[in-house]
Amino acid sequence: MNPTVLMDKAARAVASAKLLLDAGDVDGACNRAYYAMFDAARAALIGSGVSVEPTVAKTHSGLISAFSLHLVKAGRFPVELGKALNRVAEIRLVADYSGEEVTTDQAQWVIEQADLFVGIVRQKLEPPKPEPNKDSKPEPF
Repeated sequence: MNPTVLMDKAARAVASAKLLLDAGDVDGACNRAYYAMFDAARAALIGSGVSVEPTVAKTHSGLISAFSLHLVKAGRFPVELGKALNRVAEIRLVADYSGEEVTTDQAQWVIEQADLFVGIVRQKLEPPKPEPNKDSKPEPF
């Protein structure tokens, strides 16, 4: 899959998470925020060019492990981002399956982490902008 398509999907999931939280759906907000991070992590792996077995990157635990191994431990992404992905995955499991309550504050934190994660991955995937030549004179209008 194309990293750009995945990043667009991730951005929509963050926006959906915010709407769900505003509507009082804490569990749904956690779910969408996690999937925003999941899609962004997939985009990061694909965009980085590391060789990851396609089936590994499609499972939750496989993707999180591959992101950690190939991108966090390799120094391409901050350790905090890897920790946030793991913690958000845990909270999403609680929200989706355990029947325990996720608080509004936890959901807000999850969304903030997803927003940050998606933003950092997007920055890393963007091609660097060329620096202006310091010796050249500006073009006249």
